[in-house]
Amino acid sequence: MTAVTSSLSDDQRAILALWYEVNASLSAYHKLITTYGDAQLAWQATVGAWKQLGLHHTHLKRHEQPEQTRAAIDKIQQALTDGRYGLLFAGQPDYPAQLLHIYDPPPLLFFRGNSARLHQAQIAIVGSRKPTAHAQKITFDMAQYLAQAGYVITSGLAIGVDKRAHLGALAQTELDYQGRTIGVMGTGIDVNYPNHRDQLFAQIIEQGGCIISELLPHTQPHKHTFPRRNRLVAGLSLATIVTEATIKSGSLITARLTSEQGKQVFAIPSHIDNSNAEGCHHLIREGATLIYHPQQVLEDVNGQLDYGKRSYRPTDIISADSHQVEVTQSSVASNVKRNSVTMVSQPEPSHIKSPRSAIVVPDHLTQIYEQLDWHGQDLDALVIATQLAPSQLIGQLMELELMGVISVQGGRYLRV
Repeated sequence: MTAVTSSLSDDQRAILALWYEVNASLSAYHKLITTYGDAQLAWQATVGAWKQLGLHHTHLKRHEQPEQTRAAIDKIQQALTDGRYGLLFAGQPDYPAQLLHIYDPPPLLFFRGNSARLHQAQIAIVGSRKPTAHAQKITFDMAQYLAQAGYVITSGLAIGVDKRAHLGALAQTELDYQGRTIGVMGTGIDVNYPNHRDQLFAQIIEQGGCIISELLPHTQPHKHTFPRRNRLVAGLSLATIVTEATIKSGSLITARLTSEQGKQVFAIPSHIDNSNAEGCHHLIREGATLIYHPQQVLEDVNGQLDYGKRSYRPTDIISADSHQVEVTQSSVASNVKRNSVTMVSQPEPSHIKSPRSAIVVPDHLTQIYEQLDWHGQDLDALVIATQLAPSQLIGQLMELELMGVISVQGGRYLRV
């Protein structure tokens, strides 16, 4: 675990005290900070002064019991000392700078695992809790592809698409590619939800990924905590991909928040009678970018990072004080105010490259290669499309396979 806050300062204890007493209410917390200027002055204010601000009666009741507040902070301090989790405060260098650009950044983040992942370029993948088998495969493959291209995959740790996104990012054989995923919790950092997620949490942490939560320890799941989680998923990422979602899916909340933050939303289409993909079709109709291969995401997102004639790589670190780079977008909603992300160049390992940018296909193989896609085609379909003799076609496919630019899965030929 990196950047563990082992000993809390007086300011940090005051921030935690406010966060505890307002029960992680963003509006109440920011109202107190705006009124008093800093957390220590706000915490020292009387209950009567808090009441004049119109704070909820449960917040006032907690403020009347400072001993319980101190005891809660002491428990958090002990957990930090024991290394059960870490804690990042807004304003610290280790706090993810991209969250400072959203409308309501959390004042603190609890984390487990490698917090350095929070400063790397991220792409969110979200979707249905009950995806079709096809959507599960697409999600896994897309996450694996993007992680190998250097991006960190961020999602919400839910069953279904979220889980497949995390597992796809973790499915790397080379050490340098492992652990490129971040899970954002809709519960306290020490709550395993959904049930039996212990193994996924452990795998993310052991391989070098990270799990975060803005909520207090022991916070149980609630219908209001998951939209909060979704805004952090969107806020951390350069773009959001929705692989499959119903029209009422919480993934559409993440997509909307992504758009409102001035970032690009991607959606994968499906059959028009697939009700499980109705949300994706709605997003496309409203202006989301239709994709059918992860390389299309890379081309758009890499273009954002290259904006302003400055070169960036997916593994670059995001910083609050560095050169500002405007993020272009294909917005889901109209009249969205553009935000910016900031990047600091960091050397990338020489073996990390865009999976397709270095591919050079000989002229005599171009026709067949251009007929192939990410989903794959069987031999009969390729014979019809290319008008080649089966023996000639098979010979060219073998050449492409030996070059390592295509593969065969279940009798279907597809680009790597």
